[in-house]
Amino acid sequence: MLTTGSEHACKYMGCKVIKVKPFSEEEALILFLNKVGPNIVQSPTIMPTLKLVVKECAGLPLTIVVVAGTLKGEDNPLIWKNALGELKERIGKVEGVEAEAIERLKFSFDHLKDKQAKHCFLYCTVYPEDFEIEKDELIECWIEEGFIDDMGTRQGMKDKGYVILKKLEDNCLLENITDVFGRPGVKMHDAVRDMALSITSMNPRYMVKAGLQLKELPKRGQWSPDIEKVLLMHNSISEILIDVLPTNCQLLTTLLLQMNPIKKIPNSFFTNMPCLCVLNLSFTNIECLPNSISEIKNLTILLLRGCEELRDLPCLSMLQKLKKKGVMH
Repeated sequence: MLTTGSEHACKYMGCKVIKVKPFSEEEALILFLNKVGPNIVQSPTIMPTLKLVVKECAGLPLTIVVVAGTLKGEDNPLIWKNALGELKERIGKVEGVEAEAIERLKFSFDHLKDKQAKHCFLYCTVYPEDFEIEKDELIECWIEEGFIDDMGTRQGMKDKGYVILKKLEDNCLLENITDVFGRPGVKMHDAVRDMALSITSMNPRYMVKAGLQLKELPKRGQWSPDIEKVLLMHNSISEILIDVLPTNCQLLTTLLLQMNPIKKIPNSFFTNMPCLCVLNLSFTNIECLPNSISEIKNLTILLLRGCEELRDLPCLSMLQKLKKKGVMH
């Protein structure tokens, strides 16, 4: 079973097409009003514009919820008029149901006033589709990536992370959940993730290929000289071959390879990564770390959680900037 806004895609794949009608105007308005807050519902000056904003959501439940979350509590009629004009302009620039849906969701992202919150939100694309993300783990990653300013103490930075997380939940960009172990977490809706990926894909400095069941490292030609972040976690990469090693990653700062069955990394793998700051090899089958890891003088975070097969470490004394080394269980 698949869901799509394109009937052509269903027919092309030989699927039986079942059309799901969008919300009626009345249903859409009720849902929007439930999300936008009581003070807005009671404002006669805003209501006419609000109804037009709802109409621009095209009866799509997720869009209604996200746009309402973005405008929740805004009691200035000018802000509502500007939002209406912006939605119309965005939709007018693109063609196709899928593209229009993404533009409506981008409206919420662009209205995040905090650049830190934007970086933190886009980082969530490193997790596979439908992944339940533990809140504490996510905030730790934000801190390690440098998305949260130094607040003097680790706890202060964690508190700041929770404030950002609450903002993303309030804007309906992340869904608040409890995972199977009873821990507080968040989840990113498929369509919201598609929107976020459409933003990161425009940035040549990011390579996001998480949860795609890759069996080998991306080809050498995909590692551009300007690349800064490579996110390859939750794949099926078991071996890194010498003939596909990237040769020029002078600006690479983040490499995430956790949750891959990697057993061995070639000794020269990190030779051309002088700016690498964050390296995550957690929950891999790695048996020994390559000697070239000792050459990464800017490395601040080295995560090796759950590396039960790891038996040999090279000398790490040259890594003067190393702040955190993950615990091996």
